[in-house]
Amino acid sequence: MPFVDDQGKEALNFQITMLIAFIISFVLMFILIGFVLMGVVAVFDIVMLIIASIKANEGVRYRYPYAIRLIK
Repeated sequence: MPFVDDQGKEALNFQITMLIAFIISFVLMFILIGFVLMGVVAVFDIVMLIIASIKANEGVRYRYPYAIRLIK
């Protein structure tokens, strides 16, 4: 199904982007800003996943903001 394929790739791209953000946050923990940044990234990840789930359930193609499009 093309819709499921598209949304699966979009979700995977977003999760790869979030992994990169978590790695950067972990590195920045050594100068203490990483603790705050990791919390912000985690909340952003959860909120975007909920919004995307609702949109996909409605049949709307959702594009995550700030996602690096690695898989086309």
